Amino acid sequence: MINSYQDTIVAPATTPGTGAISIIRISGPETFRITDAVVRLKSGTVSGAEAYTIHFGEVFLEEKLLDEVLVSVFRAPHSYTGEDSVEISTHASAYIVNEVIGLLFKAGARFAEPGEFTRRAFLNGKMDLAQAEAVADVIASSTAASHRVAMNQLKGGFSAQLASLRSQLLEMASLLELELDFSEEEVEFADRKQLLALLEETQKHVDELAASFHQGNMIKNGVPVAIVGPANAGKSTLLNALIGEERAIVTDIPGTTRDTIEETMNLGGILFRFIDTAGIRESSDTVEKMGINRTFRKISEAEIVLCMLDAQSAGSDLLNNLEVLFRHVDTASQKVFVLLNKADQITPEEINKNVSVINKFVLSFDYKAKLISVAAKVGKGLPELKEALYQAEIDLISNEDSTFVTNVRHFEALQNASSALSDCRTSLSRGIPSDLVAEDLRRALSAINAILGTDLLDPETILHNIFQNHCIGK
Repeated sequence: MINSYQDTIVAPATTPGTGAISIIRISGPETFRITDAVVRLKSGTVSGAEAYTIHFGEVFLEEKLLDEVLVSVFRAPHSYTGEDSVEISTHASAYIVNEVIGLLFKAGARFAEPGEFTRRAFLNGKMDLAQAEAVADVIASSTAASHRVAMNQLKGGFSAQLASLRSQLLEMASLLELELDFSEEEVEFADRKQLLALLEETQKHVDELAASFHQGNMIKNGVPVAIVGPANAGKSTLLNALIGEERAIVTDIPGTTRDTIEETMNLGGILFRFIDTAGIRESSDTVEKMGINRTFRKISEAEIVLCMLDAQSAGSDLLNNLEVLFRHVDTASQKVFVLLNKADQITPEEINKNVSVINKFVLSFDYKAKLISVAAKVGKGLPELKEALYQAEIDLISNEDSTFVTNVRHFEALQNASSALSDCRTSLSRGIPSDLVAEDLRRALSAINAILGTDLLDPETILHNIFQNHCIGK
């Protein structure tokens, strides 16, 4: 793609007023002229400077020195955007940054739209669309796992796999299209058995990438952990103890928590998203009943369910509460921890008795749930709980070479590609004419192209939606 922009953009690349310096980024055909109009170098001009050099200069406002700056010079096409670009490093004063940008406006630059620098990089062929979207993920990454996945995508790991798939699809489509050109001679350029085997292999690869979205989404947004249980079991106390602050209101009054409360925590490089929920009990209160229904929804959405029980409860009450909770848990796909809270309020003998009751119930489901005795109010058992959570999701960071899909748009496109490949295999196995098989292949190819940004339909709308969530200056 060729950049059609003829104007020059400017934006702060750092947050003014934080740290020692701020960076102002400029890109476009008039970058050097505009910079020379604002910055006086001690020697020479920006227009005459060599690429990849840094120069000391001064900025004046109404003939009074505003700031001493450093100017980094990048010449097209070897820059982030592929255009002539400059980065001006000023002192980190919001006043200085605003005045310098104002001077650059007067010299002919305009303020960049969100993500416009990265958009220009994409349009100038410096990166494909999947890599461009990864820029925002790298900036937003808050854990070692999310940073690794985003960097892998930015460096082209995901794109390389897609490019390989695209190449295979193009070769298959080309052979089928060639047959159409010689349809009167009834010549077959593609061996149907080999084509079916190749389609099966390609679809398997596509499905594996699509399946990685489940883990990729957790790496990016946090592993959802629902804290559920009867009223007054200590769920909000546990949330507060885990994050180390009074995030949820805690009282002895049943039904205090009416809505879900979410907080995140980084455990060993993995982001966990804890969800405190309304206590499950019979209630005539309309608002509380809505909160309880929301609790059940959160259980179904969670990767890990923390079933919080009051250790002081009678064995029959523990069983009743577990029966209600397990009715909403998918033991085949969800990980369940049973937390016996307030364990410091009863004797070891009573704890053992309750543990026996719980284990017997869990075994009846043919499922091994992790059982941990805790006292959330005083922090007892929390180190064990955190370690258990980390070990439950350690696969998210154990394989450094894995590629994970983290973008909903990519996931949906891969699903579309898989569906088209499935139709293609069905058509081939039933002896459907080549032109219809080729159409299914084109649909699969179009889905892969949509991820990479190749042959976009209505590109302006698609690109606007993608880049509008990037930060200004990037």
